[in-house]
Amino acid sequence: MKKKMKKTVWIPAIIAVTVAALLVIYYYYMSSVSGGKPGMRPPGGNVPGHMGGHPGGKGGGGNGEIFKTLGTISVFFGAATFSWFWFKKKLRSPSMLVRKVGKLFHSLHKLLGWVTLLLIVIHGVYFLITKFQDHKTFSGLAAFAIILAISGYGFYINKVRNKWMRTIHRILGLLWVPVLLLHVGGTAIMAVIATLAVGGLVWALDRMAKRTMKPVPGDTL
Repeated sequence: MKKKMKKTVWIPAIIAVTVAALLVIYYYYMSSVSGGKPGMRPPGGNVPGHMGGHPGGKGGGGNGEIFKTLGTISVFFGAATFSWFWFKKKLRSPSMLVRKVGKLFHSLHKLLGWVTLLLIVIHGVYFLITKFQDHKTFSGLAAFAIILAISGYGFYINKVRNKWMRTIHRILGLLWVPVLLLHVGGTAIMAVIATLAVGGLVWALDRMAKRTMKPVPGDTL
């Protein structure tokens, strides 16, 4: 029974990744049909898209810019949510700053995750209604399939006793990155750099604190 549960816990993740992969394939197909390159607007600049249009026009300013900005914000909220990973094993760090910030990230981790999902839903619903035929909509749906699975596993982590739950949760978080790169490009790159910078800072502060705790050779009490 336990072995069966260990296997079945992977099923939602496999389904989500499969759906995302199919949507990415369709994204490339739609991109080739529209005459543009994946992740870029077709020549001419007048084809409506997530980035497209002239100010005030379809796909340009106004409501489109507001919902586009919500999508951008969601990427950085997602990065902040993932940053908890760097603090997870440092909650007993000799650095007081690392400990305090780590506890803060721990307390906000789930909230940040739900806010990320909410912003993505609002952003996505708008573009599904206004630009369903745009090829970038399908890369967005692929990213949504994975973030939905991430949220589901995050919700059940403390409810289902299975050692694979957290592992799957983290793997899906990593798989979300390349799909985001496909969908939002530079914004995702900046979010990844910011997340890595947080990890580097945590490592540096922890290492510095450990060095200050080491006794100087030759010192006696």
